[in-house]
Amino acid sequence: MRSIIVREYGGPEVLCVEDAETPEPKGAEILVRVMAAGVNPVDTYIRAGQHATAPPVPFVPGKDGAGIVEAIGPEVTKVSPGARVYLAGAITGTYAEFALCKEDQVWNLPDNVSFEQGAGVFVPYATAYRALFHKAEAKNGETVLVHGASGAVGVAAIQWAKHSGLRVIGTAGSEKGRELAMEKGADLVFDHSSEPAFGYLDDILQSTGGVEIILEMLANKNLQEDFRALKMFGRVIVIGNRGSLEFNPRVIMGKDATVRGMSLFNAPPEAMAEMHLRIGEGLAEGFLVPEVGRSFVLEDAPDAHREVIESKAYGKIVLTL
Repeated sequence: MRSIIVREYGGPEVLCVEDAETPEPKGAEILVRVMAAGVNPVDTYIRAGQHATAPPVPFVPGKDGAGIVEAIGPEVTKVSPGARVYLAGAITGTYAEFALCKEDQVWNLPDNVSFEQGAGVFVPYATAYRALFHKAEAKNGETVLVHGASGAVGVAAIQWAKHSGLRVIGTAGSEKGRELAMEKGADLVFDHSSEPAFGYLDDILQSTGGVEIILEMLANKNLQEDFRALKMFGRVIVIGNRGSLEFNPRVIMGKDATVRGMSLFNAPPEAMAEMHLRIGEGLAEGFLVPEVGRSFVLEDAPDAHREVIESKAYGKIVLTL
């Protein structure tokens, strides 16, 4: 099978396609023919060896994917060959024609969701759900500010929030991205690249009177300033970060606010099970609709990794096989 194998940590250029032996499922393992694999920012940190979940080299990257069950081990009861599924991780990684998975990594993909969309389900939708409901404890009628609302996690957050009765304020750095956020249900969308820097937060405060929740995708840039738009006793959930910052904790004290960090991969099994249940319901009912921003073939995985970090966020980036 064709597979991306990382043999040394480094830049996108270490993502090389090789021929590898197709694994055989044993026990409670499931072999999935991958039709599309999702590309996430966390994949780039793992590729560079800069993430706590980075495995030792060599390894096949990728946590998101969607495809068809090819074969199952003798102890598998959850799915049968031929089933359409999305993947929540894999034993062998998803940047390959086949991925070997555990039963709790394989979930039903409704017929109304394409494989490319399915490759954008797990990390974005579980991350957004955990941030909103497990960490921020969002309630009907509250207002949430979603930074980077046009990205995969941002789009997911809009859909979860609107379905749960929240008012959604989004930000995006391109006109196309702002249009997408509005199409997905945001009530107001602001340009976070406008001048003066962070002036859009003052505009949000003026337009809303302040927000109860902020989902922060780039804390090293925004966190110090976020409190301009936060209500008293508000909650900031740090989802993404790409460096350090100079930070004055008095801004937390002044708003009597709560700042919580999160990593999807720290979620306990019962929380993961809840998220997959809700995701399955949302996909089937049609209020969760992943947005595929751009597709790359497997051989162009280095370009996909550059795109997910360097470009203005727009939906999910996927690899097609």
